Amino acid sequence: MLKLTKKADYSLIALRHLALPVGSEQHLRAASAKEIAEAYHIPLPILSKVLQKLGKAGFLQSVQGTNGGYKIARDPRHISVLEVIRAVDGPVILTSCFTHDRCDQSGSCTVKEPLRKVHESILKLLDSISIEALTKDDPIPGGGGNPPPGAHNPIPGSGSILHILPS
Repeated sequence: MLKLTKKADYSLIALRHLALPVGSEQHLRAASAKEIAEAYHIPLPILSKVLQKLGKAGFLQSVQGTNGGYKIARDPRHISVLEVIRAVDGPVILTSCFTHDRCDQSGSCTVKEPLRKVHESILKLLDSISIEALTKDDPIPGGGGNPPPGAHNPIPGSGSILHILPS
């Protein structure tokens, strides 16, 4: 099963929160780790570590003072979901045959090339979605992100690949 780690999930939630415009003004907010943790029911110690990692990776900057906390350091239109996942979790690898690891079936494998195409498609999709796009109703460029209520999902028991944010 393809699944985001909790750290990647929390990173995207925090960045999305910080990318939301404040009121009718279009400037971005600053928020404390505690504020974000409480808003999304995330354990504060884990979120604090995630926010520090995002800061070290250049996605966030620390804001001092009474209304301090964290704010996005770069334009959210130019931060991709893939960048964030890689910064928090390292490379996105669908199967071990895409690394230097050898597999017992490598000589007779018939799915390596199709899986490589799936892998590349997933990376391309994640790279095409910006943090700003996560603040919209449909984060996938060109539409097709969150299906309308009651729509048939061809994979039983699965949600949208981008169903990562609390409702």
